[in-house]
Amino acid sequence: MSKQVKSVDYGLEKIFEGAQDFLPLLGTDYVEFYVGNAKQAAHYYKTAFGFQSYAYKGLETGSKDSVSYVLKQDKIRLVLTSPLNSKSPINNHIVKHGDGVKVIALWVEDARKAFEDTTSRGAKPYMEPVLETDEFGEVVRSGIYTYGETVHIFVERKNYQGVFLPGFKKWESDYNPSPVGLKFIDHMVGNVGWGQMNNWVKWYEDVMGFENFLSFDDKQIHTEYSALMSKVMSNGNGRIKFPINEPAKGKKRSQIEEYLDFYEGEGVQHIAVATDDIIKTVSQLKARGVEFLPPPPQAYYDDIPRRLGEHKNMMHEDMRELQKLSIMVDADEEGYLLQIFTKPVEDRPTLFFEIIQRMGAKGFGAGNFKALFESIEREQANRGTL
Repeated sequence: MSKQVKSVDYGLEKIFEGAQDFLPLLGTDYVEFYVGNAKQAAHYYKTAFGFQSYAYKGLETGSKDSVSYVLKQDKIRLVLTSPLNSKSPINNHIVKHGDGVKVIALWVEDARKAFEDTTSRGAKPYMEPVLETDEFGEVVRSGIYTYGETVHIFVERKNYQGVFLPGFKKWESDYNPSPVGLKFIDHMVGNVGWGQMNNWVKWYEDVMGFENFLSFDDKQIHTEYSALMSKVMSNGNGRIKFPINEPAKGKKRSQIEEYLDFYEGEGVQHIAVATDDIIKTVSQLKARGVEFLPPPPQAYYDDIPRRLGEHKNMMHEDMRELQKLSIMVDADEEGYLLQIFTKPVEDRPTLFFEIIQRMGAKGFGAGNFKALFESIEREQANRGTL
């Protein structure tokens, strides 16, 4: 177990006093998905989630083996990449895993030093530092492997004024549905295999200087049928948070086991994106066809005032609206949060999204775990995979 970390609240950031932050991270630069058809996937994320056209790389820009569409909403950048021929190694990833996250790119001041520091501490290299240039300046990128085939790419862009990265051009489109209020990536959750969670916790501590500031065991995260364990890792300034899940023994197959079976390995389970108005955001997402998990039972909403405790007097959202939209509520000592989870956005029951609004709370909805996982189990039962 990691040492207790003292936290200080600075707006949206949590600064960890005493954390060994030898790898300063400025934020999430982008998240790259490998997908079977990037053009169609881009249309989906624009139409359903309100992302905007941002940048493009493909045959027209001189890229002969792959195509990438970059979408943006506030501080979130998604890159959707597809191969352009059968020889591309991207095909192997898609055949094995289906559409999913390949790259979690981290914004750094010095990508060469980030690579040297992490590989010297045991990280497996993915990409040696590379200087990329065009008429708008230069970018340095490097990369390391993390769990499964997922990679972290370090991006140094302080000397670049272009739209995204060298090799990309601005993506002009007449079709740009309005945003739905998504602001930034709050956290990203990785699913790892049986008995692997603590190995990856230690890896993030030793290799990247992260801290384990929150832990949940199978006594806290369980239903009648299934269970899992989770530990939340955070970098020194609190801008990057990676919960890591592993399965636990239960009467039936947990959501983590289902993910590992269908993804055929370890990988990113869900991406939590923040909003300032979850009622407005979720209303718009539902109107655009985004499907969410089934609602908790009436008893869940009846119990919310008790679970909120003193924070119920702070709450200004209409409980009837929250229940109508199936939004869940939880609290910790610092405030409350509102959250909801989509159904998987791929045909395989793997990747999904969480929409979250924090009203002071720094936790991850522990009070919602039972109701959430029972909703997931109902979906698993429908799929025949519970």
